[in-house]
Amino acid sequence: MSASQIPPELQSIGAIGLGIMGAPMTRNLLAAGADVQVWARRPETAEALAQDGAQPCTSLPELVRGVRVLVLNVSDTPDVEALMLGPDGVLEHARPGLIVIDHSTIDPMRTRAIARAAAEREVTFVDAPVSGGEPGARAGTLSLMVGGPVDVVERLRPIFEVVGSTLTHVGDSGAGQIAKACNQLVVGETLVAIGEAFALAEQTGVDPARMREALMGGFAGSRILEVHGQRLLDGDFEPGFQTGLYHKDLGIVAGLGEAVGLSLDGLMPVRRAVDEALEAGQADHDVAILARFCLHARDDQGR
Repeated sequence: MSASQIPPELQSIGAIGLGIMGAPMTRNLLAAGADVQVWARRPETAEALAQDGAQPCTSLPELVRGVRVLVLNVSDTPDVEALMLGPDGVLEHARPGLIVIDHSTIDPMRTRAIARAAAEREVTFVDAPVSGGEPGARAGTLSLMVGGPVDVVERLRPIFEVVGSTLTHVGDSGAGQIAKACNQLVVGETLVAIGEAFALAEQTGVDPARMREALMGGFAGSRILEVHGQRLLDGDFEPGFQTGLYHKDLGIVAGLGEAVGLSLDGLMPVRRAVDEALEAGQADHDVAILARFCLHARDDQGR
């Protein structure tokens, strides 16, 4: 995509959260010709992106006042709340008409509260969590799950198409975060199933690699079995998405289930496996590693 394909009203994009996901997503916007300003609490983080053409800002207010679209990519709900609602935060300095895109994975109900507070200041807050990990962020092939006003989402499509290959407008504010919670639930339960399948194959004298190959050609085939199943075979747990961050996401899933009265029984072995992985010091490893801990977690429950 060239800069001319990003409409002038979307040119001048701010970016906050320049980590494992935010940095490559920002670089893709720069490569697409966007005018991107960046701010980080650690100036060296912003300076790294300046080498790719970003304009570093010395303060959050400077960034907010100088952009038409602001992209957030931070770790957790309190981080987004502090940035948006806190003293000297985004809403204190935003001009009417600012659009905020939040690619973070945070609590859906609190997302809706942030969106309401933003609307009172004539700012539109769009939740757009992503799936695809660091490889997808680098390649610009992320899947975006978007919540917000349909007309604004359509206006933002040129930006979304730079960072992702799949865009689904799920519904109003918070709907994107709810879809991401569902995504994380499916990922975790599938990883537990894959871990059990690998163990079952090994214990019955079958090569897990050949078992996986057979499953990939049938109804049990999935992207998780393809990518994370291969990680398990290779023992490759360099993070595409860290287990420590996934632990946070599972808390969001559990809280959402409690809020609507669902027990989500399938979530329990996933959370136990993640807890086992964290206790073993695997917080920085890719989430695929929890498949190695699912049977341990069950053993601890006397199964």
